[in-house]
Parts: sequence; structure tokens; C-alpha cells
Amino acid sequence: MTARIIDGKAIAAELRTRVADEVARVKRDHELTPGLAVVLVGNDPASEVYVRSKHTQTQAAGMASFEHKLPADVSQDDLLALIARLNRDPLVHGILVQLPLPKSLHTETIINAIDPAKDVDGLHPNNAGRLAGGLAALSPCTPLGCIILTKSVHPSIEGMNAIVVGRSNLVGRPLVQLLLNENATVTIAHSRSRDLPKLVAQADLVYAAVGRPEMVRGDWLKPGATVIDVGINRIPVPGGKPKLVGDVAFQEALNVAGAITPVPGGVGQMTVACLLVNTLRAACAIQGLPAPAA
Repeated sequence: MTARIIDGKAIAAELRTRVADEVARVKRDHELTPGLAVVLVGNDPASEVYVRSKHTQTQAAGMASFEHKLPADVSQDDLLALIARLNRDPLVHGILVQLPLPKSLHTETIINAIDPAKDVDGLHPNNAGRLAGGLAALSPCTPLGCIILTKSVHPSIEGMNAIVVGRSNLVGRPLVQLLLNENATVTIAHSRSRDLPKLVAQADLVYAAVGRPEMVRGDWLKPGATVIDVGINRIPVPGGKPKLVGDVAFQEALNVAGAITPVPGGVGQMTVACLLVNTLRAACAIQGLPAPAA
């Protein structure tokens, strides 16, 4: 058996098209242009690439894109003042502060300063709490993308056994809540879980988000399982450029899994697309409009 490759690039492109159609509709019917503000502190190369991608895709979807680039030595008070202005700006419906921030800034304080209604990263405690309570909330983009990718294989995941390997606030914990909201039976595990291979072997759905290259081996998997690999790790290659790999040993998993996301070309493609979804949803909610179809 060779696993089906879940094409995150194609699924993300389809999602962006649906978002663009909904943006055109709310512009036409309600004279509303969703606006996303992205704040980048410092000049981390990877963050700069992500921000450029977000800017390009935001504009392509017909939304307004506002970029704010600040020096690495910006004071916390100045950054908080910018966020306060964005909170008040009626043209801005989504605010994203690119992480990680320089160590001189307190990340939790910065995130908590964002208006929860504009928190398109889904990290504000209000949104995290609502999500944990099974209430409507802006959800973190990567976990939301994981659910969409899963549903491209299983339109309903109700009653399925799922394991999330990783417990970060950005991916693991909110993904557990989204899976529970879909009525899946969920185990959350991590690098210190006892007998992790045995836990993984019981799962119909495996989500690897632990940040360790190829940690989840092929012989851990239940035959036919669907594997969503969130990891993006660079490993050295003698005499060549570093290689991108996920948290799952892909070649091994291909012979066991029923479906699997590649790295690259899987979950990463969905994160920015889901950011557009969240911005559109936030804009409609702020304006008191019905939730969009996208």
C-alpha cells in the first residue's frame, strides 16, 4: 500500500479562491473591504518571507493589506501603542504580530493587547478560552488548516481516534479543541509521553507537531491512518543545502499510512490561506454581518 499524498498546495489554492469570492460579495453587497495588518519586528529572514507571502495573498484575495515593519530594538511601549492604534482603526479587521518576537519584548503582553475581535492568530486568552469551551472563536490558523486537510480525506471525523503529538499553544492545544468540536476521540501526547509508539498505533488520525525531525516512525502507525505532519525542520545535508523534513519519517510512513501530508507542500500551504479565512470572518463579525461561506 502506498499512501495518498494530501496536496496542501491545491487545497489551499481552492480555499483562497473561495475567500476571494466571498470578499468580492461583501464588497459588493455591504461596501466592506476586509483589512489585515501584519506587524513585523526585526529582520528575521524566515519571518520576512512569511510576511511577504501574507501581503501578496491578502491583496490577491481582494483585501486591504497593512504592513508595519519595526526595528528589532523597538520598545515594548512603542509596539503596544501601535497595536492600540490598530485596535481603533476601522479599516483594520485583523491584526497579526509575527512571531517570534525579540527577547526584549514580552510576547504574552503583546498578544494580550490585541483586540480579541481582531486576533486572527487566535492566540488571545479570550479566543483560546472560548475555543476550549466549545464556543465560536477565532482559531489559530495552522490547526484550522489541519482540520481542513483532514476533511479532504474524511468529510466527517466524528468518532475517529485522533492523536496530537505536541502540546504548544500555537498548534497542539488548540488542535485538540478543534478535534473535540468535531466529535473525534482525542489523545494529546508529547515527547515525554510513555510508550509513544503504542499510543500512535491506536490512532486513525495522527497529527505530528512536536518539532523534532522525523520523530514519528513509519512502524508506529496504524495501517491506513491519515497523517498530518505539521513539522518543518531543516536538517544538514553533507555538501549541499539543508533539507526540509517534517516530524514524520515520510518515506517510511508512505508504506503504512492511508494518506499523508508532505513537507513541504502540506500544512504550511494552509496556514496563510486560513489567515485569510479568519480575517474575512473577523470583518463580517465586527460589522454584524452573517458568517461568510468560506
